[in-house]
Amino acid sequence: MQEGDRILHSLHAGPCPDDTYARELPTDIREARTGVPAIDEAVRALYATGTLHNHARMWLASYVVHLRHAHWRAGTDWLVAHLLDGDLGSNHLSWQWVAGTGSHKPYLFNADNVARFASPHWHSAGTVIDQSCEALDRIARGPAPMGPGPVAADALPEAPLRTAPPADLGVTRPDAATARALRDREVWLVHPWALRAPPPDLPDGALGIGLHLRDPHTAWPWPEARWRLVDAAMAAMAPERWFVDAAGLAVALAGAARVRTVDDPHLTLWLKRVAQLNAAPTLFPLVERRCTSFSQWWTRATRGLRDAGELL
Repeated sequence: MQEGDRILHSLHAGPCPDDTYARELPTDIREARTGVPAIDEAVRALYATGTLHNHARMWLASYVVHLRHAHWRAGTDWLVAHLLDGDLGSNHLSWQWVAGTGSHKPYLFNADNVARFASPHWHSAGTVIDQSCEALDRIARGPAPMGPGPVAADALPEAPLRTAPPADLGVTRPDAATARALRDREVWLVHPWALRAPPPDLPDGALGIGLHLRDPHTAWPWPEARWRLVDAAMAAMAPERWFVDAAGLAVALAGAARVRTVDDPHLTLWLKRVAQLNAAPTLFPLVERRCTSFSQWWTRATRGLRDAGELL
């Protein structure tokens, strides 16, 4: 949050100049046919479940950036689109940590790491990652990317991404009648990054509305599975859900007595114009000092805490 939009750009130089990395993710990676089981299994798991173990995320990012010399933005934008829990801050800064643009050195892995932490069908002995980390570091810092291994013939199709929710979800677009119905009412907005119950002080007669805001989804589309997952959770708290752009949202809410919601960096730019933003609840104590790494924040946030029970 403290970096704002800077997370979308390299925070500092990595092992090679930014402009030497390819801006497109190689097709064989997208199609899970690199010939490296650890990478291909990670892509299959991502498409099948919308989730990915942290080790697999790091291996995938390291392979993309350091061995294939694709820019970290090409990889992170693709990955965050397919994750059910995709979060720009967590995802983009994690890729920068791996890429060496948000850390002091690139993160590298090899076949030995995979054999230690993954199931046998992920093991990658005899492939391009079956080298020492020193050899892989030379590739990461060198001018030429490593090519794929023997590529599998069968391509795994990538799930299409959508900038709007599926039509059968019953999501509506507010119109003039909607705006009249909200006049002098209190409104609580539920959005995808605040799928939680409304505050206890919400008055009787307040209207809860689920919000799918068009503007961020134009830049960051989702697969159908994520639209359905998020909308189902949203519908449990707000039977009326809207798909609307920022201008239409402002018109629809103009006559409301008060509009409130939970703040989140994904939507602050648009929501602050129309609503009172409540701070999101936190699990850890606030750390006042600026932290430039997760380890710094973790050390300060957990200082004096003996076990997880104390957080509750």
